[in-house]
Amino acid sequence: MRIPDILKLSTRSFRTNASRTWLTILGMGVGISAVVMLVGLGFGLQRILLEQIIFGDSLLSLNVTSPNIRALALEDETLEALRAIQGVEAVSPLASYTASMTVGELTGNVFLQTAEPEYLRYAGIPLAGGNAFRSAAGTKEIILSESVLKLFDLGDDPVFALGRRVRLRVLVPNPDGLGTTEVPLGEEYTVVGVMKGSGSLAVMMPLQEFEANIPINVFERTQVKVINNEQLAAVETAILEQGFIVTSLKKTVDQANKIFQGLQAMLAVFGGIALVVSSIGMFNTMTVALLERTKEIGIMRTIGAAPVDIFLLFLVESSIIGFLGGMIGIGIGVALGVILNLSLNALATRFGGVAVSLFAFPLWFILFITAFSAVVGFATGIFPARRASRINPLDAIRYE
Repeated sequence: MRIPDILKLSTRSFRTNASRTWLTILGMGVGISAVVMLVGLGFGLQRILLEQIIFGDSLLSLNVTSPNIRALALEDETLEALRAIQGVEAVSPLASYTASMTVGELTGNVFLQTAEPEYLRYAGIPLAGGNAFRSAAGTKEIILSESVLKLFDLGDDPVFALGRRVRLRVLVPNPDGLGTTEVPLGEEYTVVGVMKGSGSLAVMMPLQEFEANIPINVFERTQVKVINNEQLAAVETAILEQGFIVTSLKKTVDQANKIFQGLQAMLAVFGGIALVVSSIGMFNTMTVALLERTKEIGIMRTIGAAPVDIFLLFLVESSIIGFLGGMIGIGIGVALGVILNLSLNALATRFGGVAVSLFAFPLWFILFITAFSAVVGFATGIFPARRASRINPLDAIRYE
């Protein structure tokens, strides 16, 4: 039997039993849509989380701190030793001090951090508004955290804080290690940016500008930027051998991906229950079609159709039903996901929240579901197809 003939006979049920066939396809589509929506929810949650922790070069950066600042301090000599490690592209340190900041008539305590602009990229600190400060000495620019905006009543929108001028007084530890001395930074500093999502009362200024006023003896931490991903593990091992504590955002991302893979698998199982029910309905449809077409199969066999032709006839029909069910299911799942996204974002925006995409449907996932639905249809039709191909032609002709 020719392939065009098999395709024509396989799709005949779409005309002779249109209601039953399309209801079977719709049932298959409902099962597929449940899988698409639930797994799409897992992808959306994963993307929301990773967007918060992945920024620029942060995946190739190592956060290095000292386990004991007295025995193993992050000093200039130590930083040079870190730069000398093979595979290290850059080292960007950060020092932190307690300070007081004055905006207009308001004064409050903050954590003054000083670093190069590159530190923001390496540490994965995004900006909610404005720009990073410039690195040259004499640059009277700072960036604030969103928590500082609330403390000084600078408004919820970072744009309103840009251009504000502030004064800073720094508490510097005494050389003898006893107590601190308050050192005013004489000139006013201009707010040029706001750090996104920072939970601490942090103010950051250029390292060179700070050192022009106050010398830095020991740094709190440093970001070590590695040339490429292949050298990340070797650089981390070399730093650990020197006695420092190393944390990597890449490990956090890998762990988060593993957690979400488990979540997606669990959601797929719940969606799979609906798919199993749909598959049972499809199997029942194919079995009923076999009983209704038994006499027809007998006639086809007597005029020369081989058992393999009958087998292919039913198998192609079930695969087409599964494929169409998958396409309808993908359409339903994606449409419901988009509608829920729009509805939730409208509510979030109305109540002052931030719009997010709760559902995500990667292209590779859509293509996989398309192929998977055809495979499910294929598998569901194997038993009815084998049974149809083994019917005795004489018995089939006498079947009523």
